[in-house]
Order: sequence, then C-alpha cells, then structure tokens
Amino acid sequence: MKLNLRSKRKKRLPARVKEPLLRPIYPNVTWSMDFMHDTLENGKSVRSLNIIDDFNREILNITIDTSLPSAKVVSELEQLIDWRGKPEKIRVDNGPEFIAGKLKDWCNENEIILHYIQPGKPTQNSLVERFNRTFQTEFLDVYLFENIRQMRNYSEIWMWMYNNERLTNHCNISHQEIFC
Repeated sequence: MKLNLRSKRKKRLPARVKEPLLRPIYPNVTWSMDFMHDTLENGKSVRSLNIIDDFNREILNITIDTSLPSAKVVSELEQLIDWRGKPEKIRVDNGPEFIAGKLKDWCNENEIILHYIQPGKPTQNSLVERFNRTFQTEFLDVYLFENIRQMRNYSEIWMWMYNNERLTNHCNISHQEIFC
C-alpha cells in the first residue's frame, strides 16, 4: 500500500565543534540557557526558560509562560543584562528558539558569542542540565500549580532560596573543610 505522504527532511544545522566544558574564573563569562516543560493543575502546558551563570551556578532567571518564542528570550536577556551586566558567551542547545535568527542577530549586535552544543550531546551543557534536574525534583515535582502566576511567584521564592541558602551553605561547608 503506497500512501501519498510527504517525506520530512531533516533540518540542516551548521557543524558544531566539540569544545571542553571549562568553568569560568569569574562571573559573566559564560551563561547557560535551557527550556523545561511542565503542566498546570488544569492540564495546560507551560515552559520555563532557565538561565544560570556557569561561574558559581547561580540562577539568573527563571521565566515561566505558555509560550517562549525567540523574541521573549531576547527580551528576558535584555532585562537580565540591564540588571547583571553582559556575558561574554551564552551556551545553548539547538532548540528552535535558540537557532532563530532573532537571537543570533541580537547576540551579534551585543557582541556576545552564542555557543551551540553538538546535537544530541547534552553533556556539553551539563551545568544547566544539572540545574534542570534539581529544578525538576525540588520544584516542579513537589508542587501542583493552579495557574502561571502562582508558579511564577513560587519560582521566585525557590530561586532566592537556591541562590542564597543553598550556595551559602555550600560555601560554609567548603570553608570548614579547608580550615579543619
């Protein structure tokens, strides 16, 4: 039985060069971005854009909405740069929002290197992938949200606790181990 189905062609991506994952020696050298998905109590699908600083793994931004196109990603990055300063490089996967011309043009205008990982190699963006696992297990899996506003409010509280309490406790343990 021969059906008249269109054959889908794979979208060609430029070659991505394998590069070791180096930890920056000061803030705002490299930021990493990635998306996650979740569902509200009523079944509506939501996405989150997670941005971290690779230097200290600090969460810079968690944006939650039903749709996060490249224009929204650029808008969130502009707000973040106004608050935090500009990174030298942003590491992303090959998602449609990240390969969009709007993000590439914005990065070129702002002299930010947009570094793509190789397709199917999430370990090349392992710092944000590790954060995503924590975000999934400690936030998304723990709460059932009624609406996006509630999810945003809880995420701001959780982000503050993650950045201030967890990182402070981690630093105190590290200093104790050094001085003991």
